[in-house]
Amino acid sequence: MKVATRLPLRLAPRLVNATAFIRPIHSTAAKPANVAPIVGTGPPPAPPEPPSAAEVNVHQRVARRRKQAEMLKHAKEIRSVSAGKTGTLTKRFWKDVAVKELDGAYEVHLDTRPLRHPVTKEIVRLPLSKPDLASALALEWDLLTSAQDATRHHLIPLTSLICRALDIAEADVAAGSATSEVRAGIAATLIKYMDTDSILCWAPPAGEFDLRNDAGESLRDVQKRTAEEIVSFMTTHVWPGITIKPVLDGHTIFPEEQEAGVREVVQGWITGLDHWEIAGLERGVLAGKSLITAARFVTEWSEGSVGKGEHNTGKKFGVDDAALATSLEVDWQTGQWGEVEDTHDVNKEDVKRQIGSVALLVSGTSKSA
Repeated sequence: MKVATRLPLRLAPRLVNATAFIRPIHSTAAKPANVAPIVGTGPPPAPPEPPSAAEVNVHQRVARRRKQAEMLKHAKEIRSVSAGKTGTLTKRFWKDVAVKELDGAYEVHLDTRPLRHPVTKEIVRLPLSKPDLASALALEWDLLTSAQDATRHHLIPLTSLICRALDIAEADVAAGSATSEVRAGIAATLIKYMDTDSILCWAPPAGEFDLRNDAGESLRDVQKRTAEEIVSFMTTHVWPGITIKPVLDGHTIFPEEQEAGVREVVQGWITGLDHWEIAGLERGVLAGKSLITAARFVTEWSEGSVGKGEHNTGKKFGVDDAALATSLEVDWQTGQWGEVEDTHDVNKEDVKRQIGSVALLVSGTSKSA
């Protein structure tokens, strides 16, 4: 009995004429194309004729509509300026900026117009004990090149900080003897930073091949020494009777809670600050992610009752010291591996700028700072 077998396709050429399955791979034509030349025939085209009256009317209508559109655009710009919109305020409306003393306070005047709060429209008035703050505020507005720049908060950081302090003061007046919601909200937000304070998070103990500085200290040694100096001052002169310990000592990834009562003492101290100090503390904490360092800086420069600068017998705790304390690990790593241009260097200067604005806000002449 014979069984028919189905052969695969690749075996078929062996049984039939193989030349029938050959196909050329090249694409070149076997014969060249015979292109017939194009020869123009007939008379030449007629010369162009002048536009008809209808076409002239079309061009006139287009020109007239363009002129009307330009007039409407110009009128819209005029209405925008008169309505106070900033879209077309490409020039500053003031020429000179000056600080004037009026009715027992400093005011910054743009020509003859006093500087006002952008929301409440109240005149920004600064105490006579803060001449440096008033001068810095005037300089900030003198450096603006257009009125539109005044709507960009990153160009007027000091103005924003001062208005924040004035808003807190207004909320305190409205609340009367009770603690305002604004002040309580700030205290509740800032106390959370104590659980992850940047100077209370230490690196693990150094290994054999870890980097050390010229004094033979590891990153952990520098962090511990810096934190102990700041914490010791605060627990001696500002928060006596409490003990602040590191939240991350390098042996675990879970932060440790402070002892009972520590958070309550610090939060109560924050709530009792005046409006200049609490606004400056908020700015410092957000800049350096360290409540302890920002509190140390405020107590060093404040002219208020919380100012403890007279107890500092050594070098004054300045802007560079506060900025360095909050970025020890970043500086250590960039010193070993290098900086990312336009990232690490810009962030470092921005932290100094923000902390410097805190010094201007809380300091004054009523108390030696």
